[in-house]
Amino acid sequence: MSNAIKIHRFPLSGHCHRVELFSSLTGINYELVEVDLVDGEHKRDPFLKLNPVGLVPVIEDGTTVLADSNAILVYLARKYAPDWLPTDPYLEAEVHRFLAFAAGELASGPGAARLIAVFGAPLDPERAKSVAKVAFDNLEAHLDGREWLVGDRPTIADIAIYSYTAHAPEGNVSLEPYPRIRGLLTRIEALPGFVAMPASKAGLAA
Repeated sequence: MSNAIKIHRFPLSGHCHRVELFSSLTGINYELVEVDLVDGEHKRDPFLKLNPVGLVPVIEDGTTVLADSNAILVYLARKYAPDWLPTDPYLEAEVHRFLAFAAGELASGPGAARLIAVFGAPLDPERAKSVAKVAFDNLEAHLDGREWLVGDRPTIADIAIYSYTAHAPEGNVSLEPYPRIRGLLTRIEALPGFVAMPASKAGLAA
């Protein structure tokens, strides 16, 4: 690929980090474009011309503009790293199941808990931690006898769940009860090209 894709992102967003992480792991040439969420840059032009919903991340790949982190992962895998998205109907369906998990229970559980602790979001911390416990209990059970979430190699499913899982302690959600989840995080972090999301000194990570 001769030209870099542009990743419009906020550094402390797990949704943005999963796009950067995948691009780095797969050798996609990319350029990070910082979006100042604190100043509201995402809610005014020119950013709104890229994503009228006013959310990061957004990528520009030539003339292609795409928002939503999970949609971006599917696009990048299909176009540049097909080994990361299985074509077997069952395995592909399983990947999409975990993309839904990342957008649902993971975002409203540990993701929301972190929003409260790091950014002061006006959400219910007890509900977020309760959702996180159910989500991580289920994830831990799924990983019994598995190294990766789907099949026998890493996929975009693993990338989609990484950031908000790894940073769950920042939202007062402990990973200590979950050795299989911690093992998965360690395997992802050992992949060539891994890049970390900046840590926040909040919650259990303070």
